[in-house]
This record gives sequence, C-alpha cells and structure tokens, in this order.
Amino acid sequence: MKKTVVITIMILLSVVSCKTTKKAATTDNAYQTSLNQGTQAKVFSVPETKTNLDNAVEAPITVRREDISFTEQEDESKNEVNTYFIIVGSFSNLDNAKTQRETLVAEGFTPIILQSNTSGYFRICVNSYKNEMEARTRVHQIRRDFTEYFDSWLLIKE
Repeated sequence: MKKTVVITIMILLSVVSCKTTKKAATTDNAYQTSLNQGTQAKVFSVPETKTNLDNAVEAPITVRREDISFTEQEDESKNEVNTYFIIVGSFSNLDNAKTQRETLVAEGFTPIILQSNTSGYFRICVNSYKNEMEARTRVHQIRRDFTEYFDSWLLIKE
C-alpha cells in the first residue's frame, strides 16, 4: 500500500514539473492574452510555385536513339520511311499505352504505338518525320499548344 502511494505521488510530481505541460499552458495563456488585447495573429504563407511553361516550350528537346518496332502493321507501312518520331508518353504495359492513344485521338492526334526493342517500353508517337528540323519544330508546337505534353521528346529510329 505504501508503495502505491509513493508511486502515485512521484507520478503527480513528474506531471506537475514537466516542462512541456508548463510550456503549453504558457503558450495558450500568451495566445489568449494577445486575442484579448485585439492584436492580429500572424499569418505566414508560402508562395505558389508555378511551372513556367514558356521555359518548357523552349527547353532543349530530349533526343534518344532506339531500335523500334511497330505494334501494328498498318502503322509500319505508313511510317517506316520516317526516322524522327515525336514521343508524348512511354508505358511498360501495352494496355496503358492503348488507353493513352485513345485519349490522344480524342484530342485530335493520330497516334501510333511503337515498341522500343532497346528498353521494352511502349512509346506513344504523335507525329513522325524524315527531316529533323521539321520534327523539332513540331515538338515545340506541341509543347506550346498542349501544355500537358510539355515533356515531349524526339526518338531517332536506329
């Protein structure tokens, strides 16, 4: 019984002398005092960070050389002579690539799906060209007109 009383007294003393309890009470009192005096509470804000799309449009174009194959014979017959492909998406799963292709068709593109024999990824191509400058011009145009594709890049067929 004496042990229980001693332990209870020790716990009470530790709670009463605890700095965090006193600090919280002091902070609450200071806050309440400032409210009673009519002072305004300080409000801190964090500035918004916005992606500067103008810089994205003019950013250097990423270029990759890959050995590719066409997922559909019809796409191959129309584009096999082209060397430069504008890529707006890459997927490890063919079904995901097909879903993205349908989204792009709804936006007015005529996308094709390429498979990289180098990495195994399925690449969504929206345009292909024989001439590199034409392809680069189109990448900049896509970045400007379709801001969701600001990270489009150029694939060079090996």
